[in-house]
Amino acid sequence: MKNWTEVSEFILHGLTGDHRLQQVLFIFFLLLYIACLLGNGAILTVILAEPRLHTPMYFFLGNLSCLDICYSTATVPKMLRGFLRKHQSISFIGCLTQLHFFHFLGCSEAVLLGIMACDRYVAICNPLRYTLIMNKWACITLAGVTWATGFFYALMHTTVTSQLVFCGPNLIPHVFCDIKPLLTLACSSTRLSYVLLNLVTGSIAFCSFSFTLLSYFYIISFLFLKVQSWQNCWKAFSTCASHLTIVAMFYIPVLSNYMFASASGSSDKDLIISLLYSVLTPVLNPLIYSLRNHEVKNAIRKILMQNAIFEII
Repeated sequence: MKNWTEVSEFILHGLTGDHRLQQVLFIFFLLLYIACLLGNGAILTVILAEPRLHTPMYFFLGNLSCLDICYSTATVPKMLRGFLRKHQSISFIGCLTQLHFFHFLGCSEAVLLGIMACDRYVAICNPLRYTLIMNKWACITLAGVTWATGFFYALMHTTVTSQLVFCGPNLIPHVFCDIKPLLTLACSSTRLSYVLLNLVTGSIAFCSFSFTLLSYFYIISFLFLKVQSWQNCWKAFSTCASHLTIVAMFYIPVLSNYMFASASGSSDKDLIISLLYSVLTPVLNPLIYSLRNHEVKNAIRKILMQNAIFEII
């Protein structure tokens, strides 16, 4: 029998060992996190407060904002704490917990983006049946499936990872606990983990991405073949532009990071890509929707004016 001593905690390597640069990075990521909370919080507040936005499209947008807030919260606060310390440690249970929520929320967002594309397809290509197809219970069911899929997907990875043996070293070449950098430290076989990472993770991301592209292929075909007015055509497609931008920002890094996962992958590349879709994308999502969506901007103006009038009174 091999004399293995399992580690009880891990050390996160972080982005840099330069103390001055760590202080700069702390301020930078803190501002990004605050922007994420304020932006997505504002979207949620506006959707809840404005009756005109109580539609399937904005119901799913509200779910996206909620996911983005939780997604950033799962990783950024621990990352910020690491910038203020020389060594950032995390317990084995804490690492698995962070890994679980990171993949739970990330998978849920991938599925949700596909559902939002389906919603746009029904709204544009079947407008007369839109309220019938995307009724209240259908939206709640789809949202429930989104969150449940992410939870059980993450539970699968967390369970398999928890069965691995980690006997040292315990330095994770990352800023938070993700599956790929954690697997490089395992002393036992990681073959099953990489198979699940390639097949399950790659399949969910690729299928959701393909489903989204297929939905927009039908939307574009419908607009060019059935809609005679270029003004109506552009108006319909403009409602999809924000979603398409977010899809590209989220899926492309995820697919490049997990589609062909292997033990010899570049940790520096994985680290940068992970920061793109886990920190930067949640910040940009509310900006993209608020800047390109007239209904959201009008609702924000209405709420601000009401608050201004209330303060004057």
